[in-house]
Amino acid sequence: MVSETVGSDAALIGLDWGTSSLRAFLIGASGSVLEEVTTAQGIVHIEDRDFDGIFHEAVQSWIGNLPVPVIASGMIASRDGWYETPYVDLPAGKHELAAALVPFESSQGIVIQFVTGVTADHDGAPDVMRGEETQIVGATAIILGDGVFVLPGTHSKWLRVEDGLIQDYKTCMTGELFAALENHTILGVLMTDGPFHAEGFKRGVRDGLATGADLLHALFRVRTLPLFDKISNDTVEIHGRSRQAHGARYRVSSRAGRCQPKPGLRADRGRVRRYHSADLADRLEEPARRRRSPNHDRNPCRNRRSGCGGRSQDSG
Repeated sequence: MVSETVGSDAALIGLDWGTSSLRAFLIGASGSVLEEVTTAQGIVHIEDRDFDGIFHEAVQSWIGNLPVPVIASGMIASRDGWYETPYVDLPAGKHELAAALVPFESSQGIVIQFVTGVTADHDGAPDVMRGEETQIVGATAIILGDGVFVLPGTHSKWLRVEDGLIQDYKTCMTGELFAALENHTILGVLMTDGPFHAEGFKRGVRDGLATGADLLHALFRVRTLPLFDKISNDTVEIHGRSRQAHGARYRVSSRAGRCQPKPGLRADRGRVRRYHSADLADRLEEPARRRRSPNHDRNPCRNRRSGCGGRSQDSG
């Protein structure tokens, strides 16, 4: 059972229940995390779809006599999860998500409020996310404000926030693409584990920026560069480790944001360090791009409402 001191300050149980992991938080009235439980019981790892049992197991020490609400976000509210909820259309922020909460009662009578995901439409093709919208709404409300945000991962998200609302976003299959390239193509033969190489990373990003949508052709350079001793084998893993995909994603996302963003990051420290290097590579290229452009002084980033950075930070 939770201690009397912690219990008296508890105001909310929050669940971040995704594809690969479950994180449960006992949250105090001030918004601080009082206790946390993390397991590898993501929705794809639940035997016989026993979400109800896993839920009670995760929070049983907190429930007791604590009359606190429970909110859950992530893939747990997807078609493959515990209970599917509809998507909210953009633009959306904390008020829109709160108004769309879907109540669900567990077998022990605990009411869980599911946060719905959000959806965007790009030329008739839907883009969806569940869980990231909750992270972004919280981050922008507390410390970061408006801006362009990056959530690296298997399916990375680039989001534009204006006036406290998620206005648009794009999903890029960067992590999954790298895994496929590493494990199922000839490029993987040359990839070896090793320490992080900043120069290899930045070269991959520069190549991605330069080639833009020509990613499929550019990726073959990961094969040919070491064959002609242009890069060493111990750099292949870093150069080819989705770095060109990162660069291409920067190109796509900067178009969506109407300028080169200074992204706020939501990631682990290792990923943030790599994205600092990617951001540096982008900045190194910026003077040359501006010199080539006859209208380089017409910078839309000067307009705070353009969604090109605002108060966003380099790490989060």
